[in-house]
Amino acid sequence: MASSFLPLAYASPSASLSSLENMKLAKLNLGSNCLSIDREKNNPFAKAKSLSRISMVASVNASRFEGITMAPPDPILGVSEAFKADTHGNKLNLGVGAYRTEELHPYVLDVVKKVEKLMLERGDNKEYLPIEGLAAFNKATAELLFGADNAVIKQQRVATIQGLSGTGSLRIAAALIERYFPGAKVLISSPTWGNHKNIFNDARVPWSEYRYYDPKTVGLDFDGMISDIKAAPEGSFVLLHGCAHNPTGIDPTPEQWEKIADVIQEKNHISFFDVAYQGFASGSLDADAASVRLFAARGLELLVAQSYSKNLGLYAERIGAINVVCSSSDAATRVKSQLKRLARPMYSNPPVHGARIVANIVGDPALFNEWKAEMEMMAGRIKNVRQKLYDSLSAKDKSGKDWSFILKQIGMFSFTGLSKVQSDHMTDKWHVYMTKDGRISLAGLSLAKCEYLADAIIDSFHNVR
Repeated sequence: MASSFLPLAYASPSASLSSLENMKLAKLNLGSNCLSIDREKNNPFAKAKSLSRISMVASVNASRFEGITMAPPDPILGVSEAFKADTHGNKLNLGVGAYRTEELHPYVLDVVKKVEKLMLERGDNKEYLPIEGLAAFNKATAELLFGADNAVIKQQRVATIQGLSGTGSLRIAAALIERYFPGAKVLISSPTWGNHKNIFNDARVPWSEYRYYDPKTVGLDFDGMISDIKAAPEGSFVLLHGCAHNPTGIDPTPEQWEKIADVIQEKNHISFFDVAYQGFASGSLDADAASVRLFAARGLELLVAQSYSKNLGLYAERIGAINVVCSSSDAATRVKSQLKRLARPMYSNPPVHGARIVANIVGDPALFNEWKAEMEMMAGRIKNVRQKLYDSLSAKDKSGKDWSFILKQIGMFSFTGLSKVQSDHMTDKWHVYMTKDGRISLAGLSLAKCEYLADAIIDSFHNVR
């Protein structure tokens, strides 16, 4: 029995070696074994053991996964990994869009803690949810988005299923487009959130970009946006950010939203909203849903992905929804059945914890008001930081550059206008971690660090080309 295990033990370390290294090892073993055979020729057991070692090592093949290359680090999440490895005292992580306190600590909303305590005391079970998710959540999230008295709600023209936060909800919608609108193109703003293109690429949905950001004004290229939407093939899907555009923080005005709706209606396009910051951008749930409600009031069919990562701080709970507004309740019923069909082989059914948190908060007037107050507090802190950064830049920069675009932007992000080289300088010299497109997350900035950040931006803008 012992002799049968010995060759395996000997060969196992070479299993992780390349095929070339295994060949070299086999030759070395062959040479040493030839020398030992003369010494051990009268020992048949030793000879058998040596030959077994040779055959086991030589038979190890290269991995079937040899052709898989190393993936590049995620452009957003990779920033956090680099930040953690930095030991500098003034380092700042302005890459990931996650709210921090003035002390730059993660924040769990008080209302969330209260509801979780109630859920624990109540002894809620952990049974599987239906494919479409928690019914109470689906009702609450659709009403929160469109308004409980909206015609699309009353007429049951909205197909809603719970999704895996915003990303998972977008992915389900992409699968719906790929299956039922073959060849249809999705128009994506330039720039956009880094994961949008990945989602549509993996769903095999073709996409192209429409102009959005104007580097000359650090504002909205509205004429370019309208021109590109008009030029797109009829029946395209137009991906729009409901509020607090990521990464620029630049939103259309109410009048511009009307014009965008006009063009989409004229071209028979389908609007596809990504709503990741409702209530978190301005502090008002209704104000931040105005663009979506405008399009719904026009009688347009549209898709809307929702996320509760930011406005309820439920980043790790992966709670969101995909809503499809249809022209009839019958169409909505059929669409919902196909959304469920798409979700089933992807993840079977969604997680329950975050859904219960949302449903409990939205469904209780007192808790709902507590949530709105905390959202206003979080949005207010970011507005204060935005103002302090602008004041610091204006006071320190003697070049006369106009930094007012920072105040015109909204939400947790600011598009600084810094180039990739300048953004790298921010990290290399100043230990400010940010995405390479010049976006910074003001949610990760404190009032105490605004002057330090202003120094870094001024140095990088004026001294690096």
